[in-house]
Amino acid sequence: MELLVINLQSLLSLAEGNLSGSGLVTISPPVLFFFLGVIAVLVHSKIAIPKPATKLLSLYLLWAIGFKGGVELVGSGFTSDTFKAVGLALALSAVVPCWAYLVLRRIVPARDAAAIAACFGSVSVVTYLTACASLDQSGTPYSGHMVAVMAIMESPAIVLSLIMLNLDLAKRARSPLKSLSDASVAPADDRDAAPAPRLATLLHEALLNGPVLLLLGSIVVGILTGQRGYAAFKPLCTDAFPGALAFFLLDLGILAARRARNVLRAPRSLLVFALVAPLVNAGLAIAASKMLGLSEGDAVLMAVLAASASYIAAPAALRLAIPKADPALYVSLALGVTFPFNIILGIPLYTAVVRGWW
Repeated sequence: MELLVINLQSLLSLAEGNLSGSGLVTISPPVLFFFLGVIAVLVHSKIAIPKPATKLLSLYLLWAIGFKGGVELVGSGFTSDTFKAVGLALALSAVVPCWAYLVLRRIVPARDAAAIAACFGSVSVVTYLTACASLDQSGTPYSGHMVAVMAIMESPAIVLSLIMLNLDLAKRARSPLKSLSDASVAPADDRDAAPAPRLATLLHEALLNGPVLLLLGSIVVGILTGQRGYAAFKPLCTDAFPGALAFFLLDLGILAARRARNVLRAPRSLLVFALVAPLVNAGLAIAASKMLGLSEGDAVLMAVLAASASYIAAPAALRLAIPKADPALYVSLALGVTFPFNIILGIPLYTAVVRGWW
């Protein structure tokens, strides 16, 4: 009952937009810009951010969080908490797509189930950045190695979902496993299917695509340069960061509102999944974080990472890996349902649960 009261207080604090007496998280300006983007679409405003600017903002955010995380990682060192967090990240990257695929396979075709499971098993960088901004605003510390944890969770779910898809299709077809694409075992009348990509190509796209490589490279640069490099880039990677995040969330608000039609056309069971899955995954992450003794801030970020769904890196790989999967489903659910849910209610709810338990 006490924990329920804490959760309700957190949601009320979010709605009122100020800190309560218990010091719970408050809504941040970047989140309000997300709402502004949604409102702009609802009132048929012509506001829009040019695509080149959006791409530049996304690259900047990845660079800034990676570089700053690398600096913090070398400052804190590789402690036992670092290895605990990495181990938990790998475990979640395996558990989440497995249970998601088993559930989704009963709702949609196998290729769509694998694509959605891959997105929900991967992570949303912007959701993570929003959680970091929320923790910074409330004065809750978190470890620099969480950036590395985020990078680690980007890709394993994609590969694992593809493997599960082909195991399922091979079992149904009673034929040996030949590739990591459902194209090789597609129905006979599906003659326009793209040729199956090779394993090396899939792994390269999943593990070394542009966003992941930039993030990992920025972490390495931050580790190599340390505080000296951070002092030179502090105005750019720290002071300018909230403004860039605000503009990026404004654009995502516009995109999410425009995808509302695709979301409404999806089966209701998928909509329920997109709302329930974040709660289940966050619950698993919080319970495991408590058992491993992670700090309060790290536990919140671990819950946010587990609850988020990728709508950038994972879809880019899935277009190559599962070309016959419907992007209107896996992108719209991740961006149009799960992302707004986490931004509006998820982050304050996970924070309240962690603070009440810790």
